[in-house]
Amino acid sequence: MRKGILGRKIGMTQVFAKNGKLTPVTVIAVEPNYVSQIKTVETDGYNAIQLAAFDKREKLSNKPEQGHLKKANVSPKRFLKEIRNVDVSAYTLGQEVKADIFTVGEMVDVSGVSKGKGFQGVIKRFGQSRGPMGHGSQYHRGVGSLGTLLPMHVLKGKKLPGHMGHKLVTVQNLEIVEVDLENNIILVKGNVPGPKKSLVIIKSAIKHEGKVNAQDELITYVEVAEPVVEENTEVAAEETVVEEAAPVEETPAEETTEAAAEEAPVEAEPATEESSESAN
Repeated sequence: MRKGILGRKIGMTQVFAKNGKLTPVTVIAVEPNYVSQIKTVETDGYNAIQLAAFDKREKLSNKPEQGHLKKANVSPKRFLKEIRNVDVSAYTLGQEVKADIFTVGEMVDVSGVSKGKGFQGVIKRFGQSRGPMGHGSQYHRGVGSLGTLLPMHVLKGKKLPGHMGHKLVTVQNLEIVEVDLENNIILVKGNVPGPKKSLVIIKSAIKHEGKVNAQDELITYVEVAEPVVEENTEVAAEETVVEEAAPVEETPAEETTEAAAEEAPVEAEPATEESSESAN
């Protein structure tokens, strides 16, 4: 049975595997989807679920839309799309569908509205060749012959200038490279139709349903904080603790001078003349 989810195309980037392989990928933002309606064979003639995604203001939603989503207890959503041939028994009304519905390496089909190119000629629109660019050819980028003389009208299906692009396009057999549940992002290998911020529908591949390819381990550039080495608490305590000195009692200035005088050695008096004569 098929499965699917609604997303919004963000742009393209590239990822590297640890073996050096570079893979171009499309970044698709996948906000949580909600099951707004369940269709069964008994009531509608086929099995399908309707998914609603991307919030919008209630002022921009009319009353029929609000009443339809209130049955599933869902706020107004911008996009409502149906996915057929699903196992309806695995879904309930109002159920939340996240990016983890797909796994890494799974094959999917991605549908979206291609970029509009406006009114273009047959050379750009269908890749036809031009005539000689010399002045004498008088035929450069024209359409050319429109048919033979017999039918007397232009045959249906003739490739002519007209509006190019802005059509529903499905790219099949794309591979899921990464599923980021934290940021609600799915990386799909290759390109996806549509401009940036456009709606895309990711479904399981109709030609390779359930196929999962082996994936190489990708290189991640997540900043890892260096672990802080805790120093020995005992050594740190010894370095930080300051030995407290014993309190010194303050003494008056007079007492200190008297004590200093007592401690100072007594100098010998010089010998006088009388003492020297008596010695003789």
